[in-house]
Amino acid sequence: MTGPNTLSTLVNAMLMVVLAGYLLKVGQPVLLPILAAVIVVYVLVNLSEALGRLPVIGRLPAALRRFLVLLAFTAALFALTGVVVGTISEILAQAPRYQANIERLVAQMAEFIGVDDRPDWPAIRDATFGRFSVQGVINTAFLNVTGIGSAVFLIIIYSAFLMAERAGFANKLFTALPDPRDAERTAAIIRDVNERIGDYLAVKTLINVLLGSISFVILWAMDVDFPLFWALLIGLLNYIPYVGSLVGVALPVLLSVVQFGELSRTIILAVLLTIAQVSVGNVIEPRLIGRRVNLSPFVVLVALAVWSSVWGVAGALLAVPLTSMLAIVLSAFDATRPIAILMADRVMGAYRPDP
Repeated sequence: MTGPNTLSTLVNAMLMVVLAGYLLKVGQPVLLPILAAVIVVYVLVNLSEALGRLPVIGRLPAALRRFLVLLAFTAALFALTGVVVGTISEILAQAPRYQANIERLVAQMAEFIGVDDRPDWPAIRDATFGRFSVQGVINTAFLNVTGIGSAVFLIIIYSAFLMAERAGFANKLFTALPDPRDAERTAAIIRDVNERIGDYLAVKTLINVLLGSISFVILWAMDVDFPLFWALLIGLLNYIPYVGSLVGVALPVLLSVVQFGELSRTIILAVLLTIAQVSVGNVIEPRLIGRRVNLSPFVVLVALAVWSSVWGVAGALLAVPLTSMLAIVLSAFDATRPIAILMADRVMGAYRPDP
């Protein structure tokens, strides 16, 4: 009897996972802004509480502090959107110059390796590099950016309502769950999620601001076009573990190739940006974040693969907070606690076999 029951449970669990993935994929236009707003609220609430510890602003009512933080977030989001749209428009204007630099660089490389004299080289060049269009790439990026506008507006609206209703949530919870033990357990889970995810996002945001500022100085000193845009993108992509930092460095480095048309300045820029990433990611970030999110590196990689396949770049940005929330919920129940332990990076009192 045990075998069939175990197999049935496993099959049901797999079907539930597949169904959940399908619903997440289909419901992306509705679910993604809601979950993004929940993540944003964690950051804004922590920032509001930090302002409450300041001498003058701390005397303001909590509701007013949260309103000011939400207002600042809305202004920053619209400013960021304006920078992105304006930068893409400027890149479009520079596209012919970038295209000419690419063609010149390809001709220099062909001459260096001695293939420019081969009779089949023009055909190879036209079939490969000749098909690459800087303006086409920028137009595609512009279309993707303009499609994000409605989602950004929904995130702002949802965040405002969530912050407004946050104060009365505890009373709703204890009213909805008459059993004090169920209500207390649910409240404990929510407090754990609030503490760990809120602290992680707040510290991660501070680190990303620091990394973006350092990158801006490097890009500006190297005379790279649009340093503010690339610095903002580097800071945003750093929310994605492992992969984000690599992409954040690669994009402005690739731009420097088409901007300058020479490899020496590109190599210097790549080295400086890599030093900044390594310094922040390997020295500062571990000391500040510490054990706020206790997830195995393998679990983080799997979470990145799963969430990015479901929701693309937005899923990759939300992968760590969402997976950490899931681990906290699983650890609160006896039946699912072993799964949470397997997802953890550090386990207190772990078993060690005798030598």
